[in-house]
Amino acid sequence: MDFIDLKSQYKALKPSIDARMQAVLDHGQYIMGPEVADLETQLAALTGARHCVTVASGTEALIISLMALGIGRGDEVITTPFTFAATAEAIVLVGAKPVYADIQSGSCNIDPDQIEAKISAATKAIMPVSLYGQVADMDEINAIAARHGLPVIEDAAQSFGATYKGRWSCNVSTIGATSFFPSKPLGCYGDGGALFTNDDALAQAFREIRTHGQSQRYLHTRVGVGGRMDTLQCAVVLGKLERFAWEIQQRKRLGARYAKLIQAAGLPVELLSVAPERDCVWAQYTIKVKNREAVQAALKAAGIPTAVHYPRPLHHQPAYAGLCCPDCCPQSIAASKQVMSLPMSADMTDAQQEQVLAALQRALS
Repeated sequence: MDFIDLKSQYKALKPSIDARMQAVLDHGQYIMGPEVADLETQLAALTGARHCVTVASGTEALIISLMALGIGRGDEVITTPFTFAATAEAIVLVGAKPVYADIQSGSCNIDPDQIEAKISAATKAIMPVSLYGQVADMDEINAIAARHGLPVIEDAAQSFGATYKGRWSCNVSTIGATSFFPSKPLGCYGDGGALFTNDDALAQAFREIRTHGQSQRYLHTRVGVGGRMDTLQCAVVLGKLERFAWEIQQRKRLGARYAKLIQAAGLPVELLSVAPERDCVWAQYTIKVKNREAVQAALKAAGIPTAVHYPRPLHHQPAYAGLCCPDCCPQSIAASKQVMSLPMSADMTDAQQEQVLAALQRALS
Protein backbone atom coordinates (compact mmCIF):
# COMPACT_ATOMS: atom_id res chain seq x y z
CA MET A 1 0.00 0.00 0.00
CA ASP A 2 1.26 3.49 -0.83
CA PHE A 3 1.17 6.18 1.84
CA ILE A 4 -0.14 8.53 -0.88
CA ASP A 5 -1.41 6.87 -4.04
CA LEU A 6 -0.34 9.13 -6.91
CA LYS A 7 -0.19 6.29 -9.43
CA SER A 8 -3.95 5.63 -9.36
CA GLN A 9 -4.60 9.35 -9.64
CA TYR A 10 -2.39 9.60 -12.72
CA LYS A 11 -4.03 6.55 -14.29
CA ALA A 12 -7.45 8.20 -13.93
CA LEU A 13 -6.23 11.51 -15.37
CA LYS A 14 -3.63 10.23 -17.83
CA PRO A 15 -5.32 11.28 -21.10
CA SER A 16 -5.80 14.87 -19.95
CA ILE A 17 -2.44 15.27 -18.23
CA ASP A 18 -0.56 13.71 -21.13
CA ALA A 19 -2.35 15.91 -23.65
CA ARG A 20 -1.72 19.07 -21.65
CA MET A 21 1.96 18.28 -21.20
CA GLN A 22 2.30 17.44 -24.89
CA ALA A 23 0.75 20.79 -25.75
CA VAL A 24 3.51 22.51 -23.78
CA LEU A 25 6.16 20.42 -25.51
CA ASP A 26 4.64 21.41 -28.85
CA HIS A 27 4.46 25.17 -28.23
CA GLY A 28 7.77 25.25 -26.34
CA GLN A 29 6.92 28.09 -23.94
CA TYR A 30 8.34 26.38 -20.89
CA ILE A 31 8.49 29.56 -18.79
CA MET A 32 5.38 31.76 -18.49
CA GLY A 33 3.53 29.89 -21.23
CA PRO A 34 -0.24 30.28 -21.67
CA GLU A 35 -0.98 27.53 -19.14
CA VAL A 36 0.37 29.74 -16.37
CA ALA A 37 -2.24 32.48 -16.85
CA ASP A 38 -4.93 29.85 -17.45
CA LEU A 39 -4.18 28.15 -14.14
CA GLU A 40 -4.05 31.44 -12.25
CA THR A 41 -7.45 32.42 -13.64
CA GLN A 42 -9.01 29.09 -12.66
CA LEU A 43 -7.51 29.05 -9.16
CA ALA A 44 -8.61 32.63 -8.48
CA ALA A 45 -12.13 31.69 -9.56
CA LEU A 46 -12.13 28.62 -7.29
CA THR A 47 -11.07 30.53 -4.19
CA GLY A 48 -12.94 33.72 -4.94
CA ALA A 49 -9.74 35.72 -4.51
CA ARG A 50 -9.17 38.65 -6.86
CA HIS A 51 -5.62 37.58 -7.67
CA CYS A 52 -3.72 34.30 -7.95
CA VAL A 53 0.01 34.38 -8.74
CA THR A 54 1.72 31.03 -9.31
CA VAL A 55 5.23 30.59 -7.95
CA ALA A 56 8.00 27.99 -7.89
CA SER A 57 7.04 26.30 -4.60
CA GLY A 58 5.10 26.69 -1.39
CA THR A 59 8.28 27.87 0.31
CA GLU A 60 8.80 30.48 -2.40
CA ALA A 61 5.22 31.60 -1.86
CA LEU A 62 5.98 32.37 1.79
CA ILE A 63 9.25 34.12 0.97
CA ILE A 64 7.66 36.26 -1.74
CA SER A 65 4.75 37.18 0.52
CA LEU A 66 7.13 38.41 3.21
CA MET A 67 9.23 40.31 0.66
CA ALA A 68 6.12 41.96 -0.78
CA LEU A 69 5.19 43.17 2.70
CA GLY A 70 8.67 44.64 3.15
CA ILE A 71 9.49 42.38 6.10
CA GLY A 72 13.18 41.98 6.83
CA ARG A 73 15.98 42.44 9.31
CA GLY A 74 14.85 43.37 12.82
CA ASP A 75 11.23 42.37 12.20
CA GLU A 76 9.27 39.59 13.86
CA VAL A 77 6.58 37.29 12.47
CA ILE A 78 4.33 35.31 14.81
CA THR A 79 3.75 31.73 13.75
CA THR A 80 3.47 28.19 15.10
CA PRO A 81 6.43 25.90 15.89
CA PHE A 82 4.35 22.84 14.98
CA THR A 83 4.75 22.89 11.23
CA PHE A 84 7.18 22.00 8.46
CA ALA A 85 10.47 23.90 8.55
CA ALA A 86 9.55 25.98 5.48
CA THR A 87 7.30 28.20 7.60
CA ALA A 88 10.13 29.45 9.81
CA GLU A 89 12.69 29.06 7.05
CA ALA A 90 10.98 31.70 4.93
CA ILE A 91 10.90 34.14 7.84
CA VAL A 92 14.58 33.65 8.63
CA LEU A 93 15.64 33.87 4.98
CA VAL A 94 14.22 37.41 4.67
CA GLY A 95 16.15 38.39 7.80
CA ALA A 96 13.25 38.38 10.25
CA LYS A 97 12.69 36.35 13.42
CA PRO A 98 9.94 33.77 13.94
CA VAL A 99 8.12 34.20 17.25
CA TYR A 100 6.17 31.12 18.28
CA ALA A 101 2.65 30.86 19.66
CA ASP A 102 1.58 27.42 20.84
CA ILE A 103 -1.07 25.20 19.25
CA GLN A 104 -4.47 23.94 20.29
CA SER A 105 -4.22 20.34 21.41
CA GLY A 106 -7.40 19.29 19.62
CA SER A 107 -6.64 20.56 16.11
CA CYS A 108 -2.84 21.12 16.26
CA ASN A 109 -3.45 24.54 14.68
CA ILE A 110 -2.12 27.74 16.22
CA ASP A 111 -4.05 28.88 19.30
CA PRO A 112 -5.35 32.43 18.80
CA ASP A 113 -5.41 32.92 22.57
CA GLN A 114 -1.61 32.62 22.57
CA ILE A 115 -0.95 35.19 19.84
CA GLU A 116 -1.65 38.62 21.30
CA ALA A 117 0.84 38.26 24.16
CA LYS A 118 3.55 37.61 21.56
CA ILE A 119 3.00 40.89 19.70
CA SER A 120 5.72 43.50 20.13
CA ALA A 121 6.80 46.71 18.43
CA ALA A 122 8.85 44.54 16.07
CA THR A 123 5.93 42.35 14.97
CA LYS A 124 5.14 42.87 11.29
CA ALA A 125 2.84 39.93 10.44
CA ILE A 126 1.04 36.84 11.75
CA MET A 127 1.52 33.58 9.85
CA PRO A 128 -0.91 30.83 10.93
CA VAL A 129 -0.59 27.38 9.38
CA SER A 130 -3.71 25.48 8.24
CA LEU A 131 -2.27 22.15 9.35
CA TYR A 132 -3.32 18.72 8.04
CA GLY A 133 -5.92 20.33 5.76
CA GLN A 134 -8.04 22.34 8.22
CA VAL A 135 -8.06 26.15 8.18
CA ALA A 136 -6.91 27.77 11.44
CA ASP A 137 -9.19 30.06 13.49
CA MET A 138 -8.93 32.88 10.99
CA ASP A 139 -11.70 35.16 12.28
CA GLU A 140 -10.06 35.36 15.69
CA ILE A 141 -6.59 35.73 14.16
CA ASN A 142 -7.73 38.41 11.71
CA ALA A 143 -9.40 40.33 14.55
CA ILE A 144 -6.18 40.33 16.57
CA ALA A 145 -4.24 41.43 13.48
CA ALA A 146 -6.72 44.23 12.77
CA ARG A 147 -6.38 45.59 16.31
CA HIS A 148 -2.63 45.87 15.81
CA GLY A 149 -2.57 46.86 12.14
CA LEU A 150 -0.87 43.64 11.02
CA PRO A 151 -1.26 41.58 7.83
CA VAL A 152 -2.05 37.86 8.06
CA ILE A 153 -0.38 35.29 5.81
CA GLU A 154 -2.16 31.93 5.78
CA ASP A 155 0.35 29.13 5.24
CA ALA A 156 -2.14 26.96 3.36
CA ALA A 157 0.35 24.44 1.98
CA GLN A 158 -1.82 21.58 3.27
CA SER A 159 -5.31 23.03 3.05
CA PHE A 160 -6.06 23.99 -0.55
CA GLY A 161 -9.67 22.97 -1.16
CA ALA A 162 -10.77 23.33 2.47
CA THR A 163 -13.41 25.85 3.49
CA TYR A 164 -13.83 28.10 6.52
CA LYS A 165 -17.32 29.47 7.16
CA GLY A 166 -18.10 29.16 3.46
CA ARG A 167 -14.84 30.73 2.26
CA TRP A 168 -11.99 28.86 0.63
CA SER A 169 -8.64 28.46 2.27
CA CYS A 170 -6.25 31.00 0.67
CA ASN A 171 -9.01 33.63 0.64
CA VAL A 172 -9.51 34.16 4.36
CA SER A 173 -6.74 36.68 5.14
CA THR A 174 -4.46 39.32 3.64
CA ILE A 175 -2.43 36.68 1.80
CA GLY A 176 -2.91 32.97 1.19
CA ALA A 177 0.12 30.87 0.26
CA THR A 178 -0.18 27.27 -0.90
CA SER A 179 1.95 24.46 -2.27
CA PHE A 180 1.52 22.09 -5.21
CA PHE A 181 4.15 19.63 -4.00
CA PRO A 182 3.07 16.20 -5.34
CA SER A 183 1.71 14.94 -2.01
CA LYS A 184 -0.56 17.95 -1.39
CA PRO A 185 -4.34 17.81 -1.94
CA LEU A 186 -3.75 19.54 -5.30
CA GLY A 187 -0.25 18.67 -6.47
CA CYS A 188 1.94 18.85 -9.54
CA TYR A 189 4.79 16.55 -10.58
CA GLY A 190 7.57 18.60 -9.06
CA ASP A 191 7.61 21.83 -7.09
CA GLY A 192 5.00 24.55 -7.46
CA GLY A 193 2.88 26.93 -5.43
CA ALA A 194 0.62 29.95 -5.54
CA LEU A 195 -0.16 33.19 -3.77
CA PHE A 196 -3.65 34.66 -3.37
CA THR A 197 -4.77 38.14 -2.36
CA ASN A 198 -7.49 40.72 -2.88
CA ASP A 199 -4.94 43.55 -2.67
CA ASP A 200 -3.95 44.87 -6.11
CA ALA A 201 -0.64 46.34 -4.92
CA LEU A 202 0.41 43.09 -3.23
CA ALA A 203 -0.49 41.08 -6.33
CA GLN A 204 1.67 43.36 -8.47
CA ALA A 205 4.52 42.97 -6.00
CA PHE A 206 4.17 39.17 -6.15
CA ARG A 207 4.36 39.21 -9.95
CA GLU A 208 7.43 41.43 -9.99
CA ILE A 209 9.29 39.62 -7.19
CA ARG A 210 8.81 36.17 -8.79
CA THR A 211 10.54 37.44 -11.97
CA HIS A 212 13.65 38.93 -10.36
CA GLY A 213 11.89 42.15 -9.41
CA GLN A 214 11.08 43.14 -12.99
CA SER A 215 8.18 45.46 -13.73
CA GLN A 216 9.00 44.92 -17.39
CA ARG A 217 11.77 43.07 -19.20
CA TYR A 218 15.16 44.18 -17.87
CA LEU A 219 13.65 46.91 -15.71
CA HIS A 220 14.24 45.78 -12.12
CA THR A 221 12.16 47.99 -9.83
CA ARG A 222 12.60 45.86 -6.70
CA VAL A 223 14.74 43.02 -5.41
CA GLY A 224 13.27 39.72 -6.51
CA VAL A 225 13.89 36.02 -6.95
CA GLY A 226 13.65 33.40 -9.67
CA GLY A 227 10.30 32.23 -8.39
CA ARG A 228 8.14 31.31 -11.38
CA MET A 229 6.15 28.09 -11.60
CA ASP A 230 7.09 26.46 -14.88
CA THR A 231 4.56 25.87 -17.62
CA LEU A 232 4.75 22.06 -17.53
CA GLN A 233 3.81 21.99 -13.84
CA CYS A 234 0.93 24.38 -14.48
CA ALA A 235 -0.28 22.01 -17.21
CA VAL A 236 -0.25 19.12 -14.72
CA VAL A 237 -2.32 21.06 -12.19
CA LEU A 238 -4.78 22.10 -14.90
CA GLY A 239 -5.26 18.41 -15.68
CA LYS A 240 -5.78 17.56 -12.03
CA LEU A 241 -8.34 20.32 -11.58
CA GLU A 242 -10.72 18.36 -13.81
CA ARG A 243 -11.63 16.05 -10.94
CA PHE A 244 -10.46 18.11 -7.96
CA ALA A 245 -14.00 18.66 -6.67
CA TRP A 246 -14.48 14.88 -6.57
CA GLU A 247 -11.13 14.42 -4.81
CA ILE A 248 -12.06 16.95 -2.13
CA GLN A 249 -15.29 15.08 -1.42
CA GLN A 250 -13.43 11.78 -1.31
CA ARG A 251 -10.90 13.12 1.16
CA LYS A 252 -13.68 14.40 3.41
CA ARG A 253 -15.56 11.09 3.14
CA LEU A 254 -12.47 9.01 3.88
CA GLY A 255 -11.53 11.23 6.80
CA ALA A 256 -14.99 10.87 8.31
CA ARG A 257 -14.89 7.11 7.66
CA TYR A 258 -11.50 6.75 9.36
CA ALA A 259 -12.93 8.47 12.44
CA LYS A 260 -16.07 6.29 12.42
CA LEU A 261 -14.07 3.06 12.09
CA ILE A 262 -11.61 4.05 14.82
CA GLN A 263 -14.38 5.04 17.20
CA ALA A 264 -16.43 1.93 16.45
CA ALA A 265 -13.41 -0.24 17.22
CA GLY A 266 -12.80 1.62 20.47
CA LEU A 267 -9.13 2.11 19.67
CA PRO A 268 -7.02 3.98 22.26
CA VAL A 269 -6.07 6.85 19.97
CA GLU A 270 -6.91 10.55 19.98
CA LEU A 271 -8.61 11.92 16.88
CA LEU A 272 -8.00 15.48 15.76
CA SER A 273 -11.01 17.77 16.02
CA VAL A 274 -12.57 19.61 13.09
CA ALA A 275 -14.18 22.81 14.27
CA PRO A 276 -17.76 23.83 13.41
CA GLU A 277 -18.35 25.80 10.20
CA ARG A 278 -15.26 24.40 8.52
CA ASP A 279 -14.03 21.17 6.98
CA CYS A 280 -10.73 19.37 6.44
CA VAL A 281 -9.23 18.01 3.21
CA TRP A 282 -6.88 15.73 5.17
CA ALA A 283 -3.57 16.38 3.47
CA GLN A 284 -2.52 13.90 6.13
CA TYR A 285 -4.90 11.81 8.19
CA THR A 286 -3.21 12.28 11.54
CA ILE A 287 -4.04 10.73 14.89
CA LYS A 288 -2.30 10.75 18.27
CA VAL A 289 -1.03 7.49 19.74
CA LYS A 290 1.06 6.46 22.70
CA ASN A 291 4.11 4.23 22.14
CA ARG A 292 4.28 5.58 18.59
CA GLU A 293 7.49 3.87 17.56
CA ALA A 294 6.14 0.44 18.52
CA VAL A 295 2.85 1.10 16.73
CA GLN A 296 4.67 2.27 13.60
CA ALA A 297 6.89 -0.80 13.65
CA ALA A 298 3.89 -3.10 13.91
CA LEU A 299 2.13 -1.34 11.06
CA LYS A 300 5.24 -1.47 8.91
CA ALA A 301 5.47 -5.23 9.51
CA ALA A 302 1.86 -5.48 8.31
CA GLY A 303 2.67 -3.55 5.12
CA ILE A 304 1.04 -0.30 6.25
CA PRO A 305 3.19 2.84 5.77
CA THR A 306 2.96 5.71 8.24
CA ALA A 307 4.63 9.09 8.70
CA VAL A 308 5.13 11.63 11.46
CA HIS A 309 4.18 15.25 10.80
CA TYR A 310 6.20 16.40 12.76
CA PRO A 311 8.65 14.65 15.11
CA ARG A 312 10.20 17.88 16.44
CA PRO A 313 8.66 21.33 16.81
CA LEU A 314 10.72 24.03 15.13
CA HIS A 315 12.13 25.46 18.35
CA HIS A 316 13.72 22.03 18.95
CA GLN A 317 15.29 21.89 15.47
CA PRO A 318 19.05 22.62 15.47
CA ALA A 319 18.77 25.34 12.83
CA TYR A 320 16.13 27.28 14.80
CA ALA A 321 16.74 26.29 18.42
CA GLY A 322 18.57 29.49 19.26
CA LEU A 323 15.59 31.65 18.34
CA CYS A 324 13.33 30.56 21.18
CA CYS A 325 13.27 29.10 24.68
CA PRO A 326 13.20 25.27 24.36
CA ASP A 327 10.56 24.94 27.07
CA CYS A 328 7.96 27.18 25.44
CA CYS A 329 4.95 25.84 23.53
CA PRO A 330 4.27 22.69 25.59
CA GLN A 331 1.31 21.63 23.44
CA SER A 332 3.57 21.55 20.38
CA ILE A 333 6.14 19.48 22.25
CA ALA A 334 3.48 17.03 23.43
CA ALA A 335 1.95 16.68 19.96
CA SER A 336 5.33 15.98 18.37
CA LYS A 337 5.68 12.89 20.56
CA GLN A 338 2.30 11.41 19.64
CA VAL A 339 1.16 12.38 16.14
CA MET A 340 1.14 9.69 13.45
CA SER A 341 -0.26 9.91 9.95
CA LEU A 342 -2.05 7.02 8.23
CA PRO A 343 -2.30 6.40 4.46
CA MET A 344 -4.62 8.90 2.79
CA SER A 345 -5.39 9.82 -0.79
CA ALA A 346 -8.54 10.39 -2.82
CA ASP A 347 -8.14 7.06 -4.61
CA MET A 348 -7.92 5.02 -1.41
CA THR A 349 -10.55 2.26 -1.41
CA ASP A 350 -12.79 1.33 1.49
CA ALA A 351 -11.12 -2.09 1.51
CA GLN A 352 -7.68 -0.49 1.88
CA GLN A 353 -8.95 1.69 4.69
CA GLU A 354 -10.33 -1.36 6.48
CA GLN A 355 -6.95 -3.06 6.01
CA VAL A 356 -5.28 -0.11 7.73
CA LEU A 357 -7.76 -0.22 10.60
CA ALA A 358 -7.36 -3.95 11.10
CA ALA A 359 -3.58 -3.57 11.27
CA LEU A 360 -3.89 -0.58 13.60
CA GLN A 361 -6.19 -2.54 15.89
CA ARG A 362 -3.65 -5.38 16.09
CA ALA A 363 -0.81 -2.93 16.68
CA LEU A 364 -2.67 -1.35 19.59
CA SER A 365 -3.85 -4.57 21.20
